[in-house]
Amino acid sequence: MTIGIAGPGRKAPGQNAVVNLIIVAVAIGICLSLLGLASDLLVDWLWFFSIGYLHIFLTSIGAKAVVFFAVLAATAVLLWLNGWLAVRFARRQSTQVASAAVWKAAGTTPPGLLALMRDRLPWSRVIAGGGGLLALFVAASEVGNWSIFLQFFYQVPFGADDPLYNKDIGFYLFSLPVYILIKNWMTLTLVLGALFAGAVYWVHGDIEYDVNHRSVSPTVIAHGSALLGLAFAVKAWSCVLDRYLLLYADNGVVVGASYTDIHVGIPGLWLLFGFSIIAAFVAWANLWVRTYWLPAAAFMLVAIGSFVLSGAVPVLFRQFFVKPSELQLEKLYIERNIALTRKAYNLDQISAKSFAAEQKLFLETLEANKATIENIRLWDWLPLSDTYAQLQEIRTYYRFHDLDVDRYWLDGAYQSVMLSARELRPSLLPPNAQTWVNRHVLFTHGNGAVMSPVTRKSTEGLPFFYLRDIPPVADGGPKIDEPRIYYGEESDGYVIVKGSVPEFDYPKGKDNVYASYDGVGGVPIGAMARRMLFAYYFNDPNLLLSSYITTDSRIMIRRDIRERVHTIAPFLKLDHDPYLVISDGRMFWMQDAYTTSSYFPSAQPAPGVDLNYIRNSVKIIVDAYNGTVDFYLIDGGDPVAGTYQRIFPSLFKPFAAMPPDLQKHIRYPEDLFLIQARLYQAYHMEAADVFYNREDLWQFPRQPGGGGSAMMAPYYIIMRLPGEPHAEFFLMLPMVPSHRDNMIAWLAARCDGPDYGKMIVYEFPKEKLVYGPFQIEARINQSTEISQQITLWNQMGSRVIRGANLLVIPIENSILYVSPLYLRAEQGHLPELKRVIAAYGERVVMKETLAEALSALFVEPGAAPAASSTREKIPLTGPAASQAQEALDRYNQAVERLKSGDWKGFGTEFDAMRDVLEKMNRQSTGH
Repeated sequence: MTIGIAGPGRKAPGQNAVVNLIIVAVAIGICLSLLGLASDLLVDWLWFFSIGYLHIFLTSIGAKAVVFFAVLAATAVLLWLNGWLAVRFARRQSTQVASAAVWKAAGTTPPGLLALMRDRLPWSRVIAGGGGLLALFVAASEVGNWSIFLQFFYQVPFGADDPLYNKDIGFYLFSLPVYILIKNWMTLTLVLGALFAGAVYWVHGDIEYDVNHRSVSPTVIAHGSALLGLAFAVKAWSCVLDRYLLLYADNGVVVGASYTDIHVGIPGLWLLFGFSIIAAFVAWANLWVRTYWLPAAAFMLVAIGSFVLSGAVPVLFRQFFVKPSELQLEKLYIERNIALTRKAYNLDQISAKSFAAEQKLFLETLEANKATIENIRLWDWLPLSDTYAQLQEIRTYYRFHDLDVDRYWLDGAYQSVMLSARELRPSLLPPNAQTWVNRHVLFTHGNGAVMSPVTRKSTEGLPFFYLRDIPPVADGGPKIDEPRIYYGEESDGYVIVKGSVPEFDYPKGKDNVYASYDGVGGVPIGAMARRMLFAYYFNDPNLLLSSYITTDSRIMIRRDIRERVHTIAPFLKLDHDPYLVISDGRMFWMQDAYTTSSYFPSAQPAPGVDLNYIRNSVKIIVDAYNGTVDFYLIDGGDPVAGTYQRIFPSLFKPFAAMPPDLQKHIRYPEDLFLIQARLYQAYHMEAADVFYNREDLWQFPRQPGGGGSAMMAPYYIIMRLPGEPHAEFFLMLPMVPSHRDNMIAWLAARCDGPDYGKMIVYEFPKEKLVYGPFQIEARINQSTEISQQITLWNQMGSRVIRGANLLVIPIENSILYVSPLYLRAEQGHLPELKRVIAAYGERVVMKETLAEALSALFVEPGAAPAASSTREKIPLTGPAASQAQEALDRYNQAVERLKSGDWKGFGTEFDAMRDVLEKMNRQSTGH
């Protein structure tokens, strides 16, 4: 049997058909890819234009295009050059081809595939196409770095130098990342170029490798030597960059350049730089010598130098010279790490104050801190979210995605509240109602919000609603004039507004109320061309065929607020918890955004996230009805934000331009606070020896949870700081010593202007025991009365739910502990707030209300003494006796007011009692 082989000028049977099919398939794939890319670009163009950020789109697309085509061109030229040189200087006839001719003459074995490829392939096109294809993949992988290159060209100086190289920190934030990207690209391109040229040489027989025969032609040696020399040159540049990368090394003692790095690492890198340069010239010299041993010698020089200078010598030096005197030698570098870490996370701006942790709480103290007492949060988000769902979701397709804590001025008082938006999720409609019209045309928006104070409850143990029902009813809360929510946290998929039929607004009895959208949100979709575009984009022909779409219709996409913001500004990191704000009768979402970097020199990386520098420089407001997005720059001193401001001049608005009422609702973000608090556990120690020994390491308090214990999370609270005249909104978290449960400090971040963003740590005396949350929990569990009552409830078809946080409430220079307790039916989902547990000093009580718990702590027998009880008892007669009786009556009435939760009446009676006592004091002293 003979196998016909197409000779010169003749093609094998079916070869044309196969080639044509491949060409057609490739062409179809390219066309579909280009069509998809074009539709994405057009949709993005229309969307950015509709929300007023077309300039952002054009800048980012322009930057991506420049990066893509620059990398594509540079990579393609280098790969093509390698391939062209390989084809140009490859052998004209290889031993493989000769062998194939012999085999063919013998009639036993057909010619080799390599011979066919050599003879039949159009090499000029193969080299151009192959190099272009590889370059395409390389360029596509680099496009995502567009913002890094823009930061390089528009960088703003940081204004401070690193202490080792005396370079502005902006060099590390903006320039060094680009140099590393370029170095990595050069290395990758050289490797691909070598592989590309090697494949050509292999096909042409210049590289032969089989069991019995191995050979490499002098041409291949020369080409490889040239590329190897370039690789050594890149290695030399890498050594220069590696000097700066020492500032990010972690040797277990310190992050940043250590004693070993300075005295061994940097000199070693300079030596390795010299070795690399020598190796490069040796490799290039082999272009004429063309031997194996010169490249091998150059490679061994660099490889052994790298192992010795960057590996073995530093390890041995650290182990035998540094370790025995580690603290003494590393002290300077520990101090640098502490200083730069504190600067990177703004920990150096935390104000440290002492907190006496006294046992001096009296009724008079509680009255002076009434705003704090009235805003102790008794409703935890988990039981309250269940209660909201049962009482206020109204229909199955409504959802409360999340509960937020905020503060409002209501009825003349500064009140902490919890609120949640009532959003609509069409996917929760009954299965037989999951039609395209319902999901995209009729059920388009949520409606209103629910708000309740953090402390108050009804007699049944349910929250008292400031905002409730549909349409929203304000009962003490802010009025909502426009309750419709088209943009939020629950938005799933696009919707069509301004269609031929009105949209479902809200249920009313057996009927439904309908409304039409009259805002500016969405992208116009009435024209047929746009309908075709979006039909292709969503792969949904209904957009093209539906009669519900009119010339005035608009399509709302990217309605999830986080996706919406990220699409506009992907270079900002977003806080996990956007929160709802009600202002001037409208509903807005406030989203915190961060500027970050992982290139701050000598700074400790944040645990669990890829960054070592962070600022909350941007506050973002999203209109829940229109979807408009506004970026406000709140930290003008942040160089990363300043750089983005130069790149996108019209993106950020000054913070002063934010509506004043919305400014009142900014709050310190929890994600940033957690990062700072975790680092501050160690970096509150500024002395190098204390830091090295971890003598004063802190940690988050433990609390019961999940069948074991969990770390306490920070919480928002309204309270009056010691020495301050007014109560403020804070984010705070207690701290305990490492491996201990007693409390040693508490960290707070101020949320109200003009002191927004200022952080304070109150440190307790180290010689005094202050109970921590876990210890108070243990005392609660050891209380016979409380534990018996909880056991009884759990055995009566109910389930006891403890509050997620045992709240630590600083009042003056004392600490009060409060924890709510909820009851829920075993098969039910409606938790009720039934008890409040309070602890102060050595006493722990549980009562039905907070007022009763405080009364039990400070008024009932065994409680802390009132201020007046410390005075010496003096027998009274005559008018003094009647005044004493009046003071006693006032006192008793004040106690009754306190027990009933009437703080206003308590204050009135207490002031009257004080007036009587002051009168008696003046009479007794003659003044």
